[in-house]
Amino acid sequence: MDRIILIGLNHKSAPIEIRECLAFDEPDTRAGLGMLRDDPAIDEAMIFSTCNRVEVLLSAHRPDAAIAAAKRFLSTTKQVPLAVFESSLYLHRGEAAVRHLFRVAASLDSMVLGEPQILGQVKGAYRLATEQKSAGVILNRLLHRTFFVAKRIRSETGIGDHAVSISYAAIELGRKIFGRLEGKQVLLIGAGEMAELAVDHLVRHRTGRVYVANRTFERGVALAAKYQGTPIRFEEIGAHLGKVDIIITSTGAPGYVIRQADVKGIMRHRRNRPLFFIDIAVPRDIDPLVNQVNNAYVYDIDDLQEVVDDNIEDRRREAVKADRIVDEAVVQFRRWYDSQGVVPTIKALNAKLREVAAAELQKTLGHLPHLSAEDQQAISRMSEAMVKKILHDPTRFLKGNGCHGDRAVYLEVARRLFKLDEQMEQRANQDPDRPTEPSEP
Repeated sequence: MDRIILIGLNHKSAPIEIRECLAFDEPDTRAGLGMLRDDPAIDEAMIFSTCNRVEVLLSAHRPDAAIAAAKRFLSTTKQVPLAVFESSLYLHRGEAAVRHLFRVAASLDSMVLGEPQILGQVKGAYRLATEQKSAGVILNRLLHRTFFVAKRIRSETGIGDHAVSISYAAIELGRKIFGRLEGKQVLLIGAGEMAELAVDHLVRHRTGRVYVANRTFERGVALAAKYQGTPIRFEEIGAHLGKVDIIITSTGAPGYVIRQADVKGIMRHRRNRPLFFIDIAVPRDIDPLVNQVNNAYVYDIDDLQEVVDDNIEDRRREAVKADRIVDEAVVQFRRWYDSQGVVPTIKALNAKLREVAAAELQKTLGHLPHLSAEDQQAISRMSEAMVKKILHDPTRFLKGNGCHGDRAVYLEVARRLFKLDEQMEQRANQDPDRPTEPSEP
C-alpha cells in the first residue's frame, strides 16, 4: 500500500505565514491537478486546501519520484523556495496516509476537535479531482471509504456534541434554561465580535425580535439591520429589560451597564419569567449580584470558558472511540487494496507461463517436422494442460485459500520469484485502468 502517499502541512506543523503562501483556491486546484496528473511518476492525485492545511494525496507507481514531484509542484506552483517550507511538511505512506485522511475527514485532526465543516471541504476537494480526471480506482475507493468512516464516527460517537466555542456555549446554556429558544426575544448591548456570533447563532435557532443598543447609535442601526431587528438608544436599555428574555453584552464600558437593582425592579412585572444574561465583556457589564435575583441567570466569559473546557474534554473522550473506528476502517481498506494486486499478479503469472510454454513448444515442434498435425495438436494440448495444472495451486493460494496474514507479502514474493513487475507495468501502460467517474465501494 506504499503507493498511496499524502504530503502536506497544517496548523500544527506550519505557521499561518507559510500556510497562506501555499494555499490553493479552486482555479489553482484545477490547474494543479492537471499538472500532477500529467507527471509520469503519478497515477492519481487530489489537492486539499483549507485555512489550516494544504495536503496533496497521491497514488503512484514510483512513490519516491512522486514525493519529489509533489514537493517541486508546491514550490513551483506557489513560487516559494522548497527550503522555506520543507521542514514544515509531513509525509505519510500506505496505512499511515489512509489513517491520516480518515482522521482529517472525521475532524480528529482539526484545530477544533469535532468541527463539522471539514467533511464538506474534503468532499469538495474530491469533486474537483473527479472533474479534472485525476482520481482513479484507488482514490475513488479511498475517498468513498473516507466519507463512510466520517459519517459513522459522527453517528456512533459524541465527537460533534456539545459547544466548543464561547458563542456556542452561550446558546447551549440558553437552551438548558429555556428548553426551547424559539420566539425568545434578544437584546444585544454593544458590538463585540463574540457577542455578534452569539446573536447570529440565536437567530439561527429562530429566536424572536432582536433589539440592538450601542453607544454609537448609527452603529446600532447598522447592526440591527443585519438581524432585521430594532435599534434602541443606550438610555432605553432599562425600559426593554422587561420585554426580552436573553441579554448579550459586550461593551467595553469601565463599569457595570446593568446592576442588581435594575433587574430586581422588573422581575415582578415579568411574572418571574427567566432572564438570561450572557456577559462576554471584559471588564464585566453585568453586576454579579444579579445572579442572586430569582430567575435571573448571569454567565460571564469565565463561566462560558469552563463550559467549553468541559465540552472539549468530553469530545476528547469520544475521540478515543473514533480512533478505534478509524483503525478498523484502515484494516478493511488494506484488505481491499491488497486484493487489487491479486488479479494483475495472477494474470501476469499466467501470461508468463503461457509465453514460456508457447516458446518452448514452438522450438520443440521445429525440431520434429515429421510429426503429423494431430500429433502436434496433442503435444500443444498437453502443454496447455501442464500450464493450467501448474497455475492451479498458486492461483488458489494467492486468492486467499492459502494466504495467512499479510497477503501483500505473498504477492510481492510471487512477483519477485517470477520477475513479473516489468511485465505488469507494460500491461498497465498498454491498458491503463484509470476510470474517471467515482463508484460506490
